[in-house]
Amino acid sequence: MGIALAATFFFGILTLWVPAFWPVTVFQVAVFALASVTLLRERGNFPPFSYPIIPLAFAALWGVFQWLAGLTVYPFETKIAIAAWTTLLAVFLIGSFLFRDPSIRHWFRLAMLWFGFLVAIVATVQTFTADGEVFWIFPTGYSNVMGPILSRNHYGAFIEAVLPIAIFEALRRERDSLLYTVMAAVMYASVIASASRAGTVLVTAEVLVVIAILWLRGQATGRAIGLSLARMVVAIGVFVAVVGWQAVWDRFWVPDPYAGRREFVLSSLSMIADRPWFGFGLGAWPTVYPSYATIDVGALANRAHCDWVEWTADGGVAFGLMLGTLFLWCLRPAFRSVWGLGVIAVFLHATVDYPFSRPALASWPILIIAMLSCREQQAEEPVAPA
Repeated sequence: MGIALAATFFFGILTLWVPAFWPVTVFQVAVFALASVTLLRERGNFPPFSYPIIPLAFAALWGVFQWLAGLTVYPFETKIAIAAWTTLLAVFLIGSFLFRDPSIRHWFRLAMLWFGFLVAIVATVQTFTADGEVFWIFPTGYSNVMGPILSRNHYGAFIEAVLPIAIFEALRRERDSLLYTVMAAVMYASVIASASRAGTVLVTAEVLVVIAILWLRGQATGRAIGLSLARMVVAIGVFVAVVGWQAVWDRFWVPDPYAGRREFVLSSLSMIADRPWFGFGLGAWPTVYPSYATIDVGALANRAHCDWVEWTADGGVAFGLMLGTLFLWCLRPAFRSVWGLGVIAVFLHATVDYPFSRPALASWPILIIAMLSCREQQAEEPVAPA
């Protein structure tokens, strides 16, 4: 089951670039199939209740309610959104069963880490050699394509989810510390190469916070911290020098870095004020936005560039608050685990972009939430051998 789930997740990321809906359908069908098999195999052996199931189930059921009650202005998009939220709920359910075994939990974390590392290598090399082509084969029309991910911010969110795992392993496993340090440095440098400003800030914060927490808790020796920190500084410096930092540095100094996004958010707030209780319908933001637009960006405004305000505009205040409780629940287990801090980073990234808009990408933090849930329900997992 673990291998099938990993293959499904890897497929979802590797096909994010495809300008068609079939990869999303394949990913979702595979998730639903795995969830069905899991429920059949584990019937009568359900895991203990965990809070994240409430906001995830609420999100899917709220979309159903809007659709059946005629509260959505675009039923077709609301149905697509229902399928997306149901996918995330299914991912959490699969993880809740699968990750009750700490060894599987640890194996899957490392599988996610290795996949992220390999994607980072391909993405970085591809950026400088492929002229916007995915895997040097498929033209996209974009200039800054990171592996199979067309958006620099979506790529940043993808790396944010897995980077803390690499730093955690580098500090806790002396025998393989150099390996995990190099993995962390490569992934960090790849975000710099992507020129994602929010991604750069968040991955930098992840490096500092993970090191600080482990040091303050005494979960890693001073020698391990010092050695790993020195290695990480050198490795990050080398890889960042190779990929170059000028592009992201220049983007930090544009006169108005929030131009466009600010107007999208203000228009979304006006939408929320007009329909605070039930929203316009999940997935309806692109349809409704033109009526509230204050600027013409010369292109289709497909997202609010802030998942939080878009969720609230589409679903109403109660919907936004319910998803906010999911973020609040994640804080304690993420900081307790340390390796789960990527979930917090992705939620924060969602304040200036829309990483949760793609089911395959959004499923990564949700799966980590499932790991955190299982970890919270069990005794402290054993320390990996040094």
